[in-house]
Order: sequence, then structure tokens, then C-alpha cells
Amino acid sequence: MADNNLIDLRSDTVTRPTAGMREAMATAEVGDDVYGEDPTVAALEAEVAALFGHEAALFAPTGSMANQIALQLVVPPGDELLCDADAHVVTYEIGAAAAYGGISSRTWPAVGAELDPDVVAGMVRPDGYFAVPTRAIAVEQTHNRGGGGVIPLSTLRELRGVADEHGLALHCDGARIWHAHVADGVPLAEYGALFDTLSVCLSKGLGAPVGSLVIGSAEKIARARFVRKRMGGGMRQVGILAAAGRYALAHHIGRLAEDHAKAARLAEAVAPFGVLATGVRTNIVPLDLTKHPLDAKALAAAARAEGVLISVLGPRTARLVTHFDVDDAAVDRAGTVLTRVLRG
Repeated sequence: MADNNLIDLRSDTVTRPTAGMREAMATAEVGDDVYGEDPTVAALEAEVAALFGHEAALFAPTGSMANQIALQLVVPPGDELLCDADAHVVTYEIGAAAAYGGISSRTWPAVGAELDPDVVAGMVRPDGYFAVPTRAIAVEQTHNRGGGGVIPLSTLRELRGVADEHGLALHCDGARIWHAHVADGVPLAEYGALFDTLSVCLSKGLGAPVGSLVIGSAEKIARARFVRKRMGGGMRQVGILAAAGRYALAHHIGRLAEDHAKAARLAEAVAPFGVLATGVRTNIVPLDLTKHPLDAKALAAAARAEGVLISVLGPRTARLVTHFDVDDAAVDRAGTVLTRVLRG
């Protein structure tokens, strides 16, 4: 059972469904989704596809599965995906692109949201000469290990140009694209127009208990249904979960600005100790402890002893993430605790 006295800043995936979301789940109309007969799933898929200006979408149980389905749609087995070295698709998905899709991947140096399209263009390998041909580029919006950074729209447009010039597909791991939409005011359809495929998550920030979607053309999503089934993602009366996602879309996108403000307050609290890795744009506060006496595990242990949970990402790297289960009072208390621990 969760300890309600703990302030959990490990991730925005730890949120629990609200009362309104639980009510929507309890009253959802359902059917067998493998047969394509769940009306609530169908409504969610149509709604998300429309939000991003695409023809179709497919509900999947997890963000990792959604990403891997999308990658298999755009990269044939044995061919190559380009992404950054800290991308979720090659960092936190346990080699799924290679294991399930037979996809070779090559990365540019980790720079978070500050990617250079010219660097990416210089990495593209064409067909021929027995080299592994590049078929797609993947980017992450917002960027998890990049501290919740937002890739500028102008950069994404340049990257679209690179993809078009070389005949490549462009995929967006948009697990937290809702945060980018709120932070920069870019319409979701404008993001959608730049990508051949997207994955979006309902359980990061939006507060649904589970669920992501793959977005693309009708032809791609028809193929995606077969890939999802092959990967074990065919589900039955899943409208109960899709209802949570529909509720999240209706009620929880606009309030993400509150989480961004909370993250900015935490950043202000820890900034005097020289541990901020980057500027804070959204709901993630990245900590770089390279020049601090405490390492990440020691910081996490000291904070936990005072009721604050944080993520350890590396020996000297940690992360704080705000979400709607952490209210203003909890943010203030967490800031006080972290200030005290960092001061030593």
C-alpha cells in the first residue's frame, strides 16, 4: 500500500486515477477490441488521430510497445534507425528494436532537445555498397533524459526536410508531447503534420493508469494491428482503460502548466547548489551532482529519509518530476527537504 505521507517525485507515471476518471472507467461501454468491437477504444483512437491530424491511431498497453510498433512500421528488419544516444527507444526499451524488429540503430551524441539537423543529415547512409541503409529518424518530445527539454518547432521542421531529402520516415516518441504543446503553444496537429508516425502516452502527466497510442496513416495503422497482436498486445474489453484515456484528454491537458510551474519552483530551490543540469522547461527537473559532495544514491537516500522520493538515473545524475498528485504544499515541503539535504 502506498505511503500517502511520501512525496513521490520519481516520475509522472506514479499518479493514481482521479474520482472522475474512475467513474468514467466504471461506466465505460466495452466490447472485444481484438474483433474491433470496443466502442470506447474506437472513440479514443479516432479522437487522438484527429488531434494530430492523422488518419488513424491504435491503442496499445504501453509506451514502449507503441514505440516499437511504430518503428517496425517504418524500418524493415536489418535496416537502420537514427536517434540520439539518450533516446528512450534505445535506452529504456531493453533492446526491443533489435530483438523484435531486427532493427539496427545508430545514435548521435546525447544533447537532449538541442539536436542539430545537420549532424543528423551527415549520418544518413544510402542504399548500396553493402552498408546498412538508413530508413528512419526518431526524436523524443519532450526529451526525458534531456530534462524534459522541448525540441523547437523550427528544428523539427529542419529535420523533416532532412527526412524528405533522403526519403526517410520521421518518428516522434511523443510520450510527453502534451507538455511540449502546453509549454510552447504549438498545436498538436502542427506537430502531427511533421511526422510519419507518433506514439503518445496517457499515463505520463495525464494521469491515466495505463495506455499509449500509435498514430499514422490508415494503411500503417492497419499493419500496426497485426504487429501489436504479434507482440502480445491484443486486448479484449479494454474500453475500461480507454475511458481513462478519454477522460485524461478532456480534463488533464490544460492543467499541465501547473506542473511546469511546480517544477520551476523546485528548480529555484536547488539552483543555489549548482546541481541543475539544464534549464527547466516542463515538469522535469534534472540534477547533475558532478560538482556536489553527494552522489545520486546518497541524495536519494537522504531525501527518502525525510519523505521525498527522487529518481536516480546514474552515479551523479538524478531527476525530480512533478505531477498532479503533488500539490503546492508538497512541492514546498520537497523544496525545503532538498535544500536542507544539499546544504549538508
